[in-house]
Amino acid sequence: MEQDYMIAGFRLRMEGEPLVKAVANIGGFGVFAIDSTAEPNFRFVWSEEKAPAFTAELYRNDPVLTHNRFGRYEKGYIFETTYIGSDQTLTVWIAEGSRTAYFSGNLDVSLLRFACWIAFGVLIAPQKAVAIHTSTIVFHDKAVIFLGESGTGKSTHTRLWRENIEGATLLNDDSPIVRIHNGIPYVYGSPWSGKTPCYKTNSYELVGCVRLSQAPYNEIKKLKVMQAYAALHPSCPPDFAYDEKLYDCISQILNDILVKVPVYHLACLPNAEAAHLSCKTIFGV
Repeated sequence: MEQDYMIAGFRLRMEGEPLVKAVANIGGFGVFAIDSTAEPNFRFVWSEEKAPAFTAELYRNDPVLTHNRFGRYEKGYIFETTYIGSDQTLTVWIAEGSRTAYFSGNLDVSLLRFACWIAFGVLIAPQKAVAIHTSTIVFHDKAVIFLGESGTGKSTHTRLWRENIEGATLLNDDSPIVRIHNGIPYVYGSPWSGKTPCYKTNSYELVGCVRLSQAPYNEIKKLKVMQAYAALHPSCPPDFAYDEKLYDCISQILNDILVKVPVYHLACLPNAEAAHLSCKTIFGV
């Protein structure tokens, strides 16, 4: 049993009945489903085999409900996620240079959604593509990404754009894919959109990046190259920063973005004036 999905221009094939059925239950994936005809770029395969053991733990993350760790096994990359207090683990592993990710264990929807994000991220990084934690607005058929730590107002700011700037629409509210084509960065919708269910297959050229911070006033400044890199880097997958090869891939993507796209810092209030200020700065209207 198999099912293909087209995400950020990549054909991703799910193989094995348990995995195919579990992914079909993840909200957002259905929009990206396509017929399984052409050869896929990447494969997610269900495995009945015992997952390999970690040889090195590179990154550990313990949010409220889950325990996650990312690292290396003898042949490549491995990711493990489980609910805190449970021994039912979902494990994903990808051999070095492979285009196939193997899944084994607990296919709970919440665990699987995040594991798919990690696995897809590992596979697309060498192809000049990365998921960036951002809220993305489309205006005049171009994309602008708004970055910041959780709670800084990304979703609020893009909502203000939609409410106050005619023609502004939301592409994704959490984890769009930025992919480089012939040196030009494009932003794609993805099945990962956080608390806002916005799942679109569209893609648009990236023309602006804005790092947000809360302030008692509205002020926007264009950042110099090193400041711009520092503004973008924290929103890339943190797990990958601890592996030299993955970090090199991410750094090259960010470099390609910085060559073509201005990066700004917007200190702002949660009001319409802030939205108009960022729109006028980027689009001149």
